[in-house]
Amino acid sequence: MPKKDWTDELLDRLSAVRPRPDLEPFQVTARISRIALHIARSQEEAFGRFGLGRGDVGVLAALRFAGPKQQLSPTSLFKGLMLSSAGITSRLDRLEKRGYVKRTRHPSDRRGVLVELTQAGRKAVEEVVSADTARERDVVAGLNASERRTLAALLKKWLATLEPNSAEDGE
Repeated sequence: MPKKDWTDELLDRLSAVRPRPDLEPFQVTARISRIALHIARSQEEAFGRFGLGRGDVGVLAALRFAGPKQQLSPTSLFKGLMLSSAGITSRLDRLEKRGYVKRTRHPSDRRGVLVELTQAGRKAVEEVVSADTARERDVVAGLNASERRTLAALLKKWLATLEPNSAEDGE
């Protein structure tokens, strides 16, 4: 077992003013928050080399894997990426200016719009994902294959309790 980490130190100090059992969930959530910061930092560095942010890559990746037409509605994008409507609009504006996405009228909804990945967007997301693969491996390198599978299963189970309808949210 690793020595005391930052979270242990924090919880030790907090236990002086709160009962230790109340703090037990923080053993998990505080560590996941810190891991998320490390992942975000690593991804921002990798994606930044392409002039893209994590959110931009999220949009491009969602479109890349959205089926054969690689199209989604802005609503599907902002729900799936957990963004606001304004947040997705500004991302789409940036990506459209770079030629990575294009917006077209929805074929069956006069008021609707579809966002489609362009060839340039497809190339960009493939390059970014290829460049980031080694970094992602490095992030999980402290766990062996069995531990990664176990952790993935536990995180999937936990996420399902937070997003009970996530598989049905796609459009």
